[in-house]
Amino acid sequence: MIAKGDMPSMNEKAPEGQKPEGGSYRVLIVDDSMFIAKQLGQIFTSEGFEVAGTAADGAQGVEKYKEMHPNIDLVTMDITMPVMDGVSALEKILEFDKSACVIMVSALGKEDVVKKSLLMGAKSYIVKPLDRKKVLERVISVLKH
Repeated sequence: MIAKGDMPSMNEKAPEGQKPEGGSYRVLIVDDSMFIAKQLGQIFTSEGFEVAGTAADGAQGVEKYKEMHPNIDLVTMDITMPVMDGVSALEKILEFDKSACVIMVSALGKEDVVKKSLLMGAKSYIVKPLDRKKVLERVISVLKH
């Protein structure tokens, strides 16, 4: 038996993580902080996104992106990580796929690096500490354009 609360009403909008043509946007989260990666994952899944994978450093992120390409709609890329930093990983992903949709994740005080990333081809940035509403606004605006 379906309860009234289980049925979507006509004025309810689809979750932000749903593509207009159906299915979920697939996200790859690249961050060496398990806490931030988990927090981003929770924000995304709460809106219907699919977290397709996570990576703990830029080198892993590049490899995972290549393995999953073209089935990744968005990458969130931390800037400061061991092995390979986010800017180098961004560069490698864009060399592989110039239309990659990468959003940089940065702590305050990294404005110069964020600016460099945007000039290289990152689509936007998110500032830590994470604000759920701002994360979703940035991600949705990038995916819809």
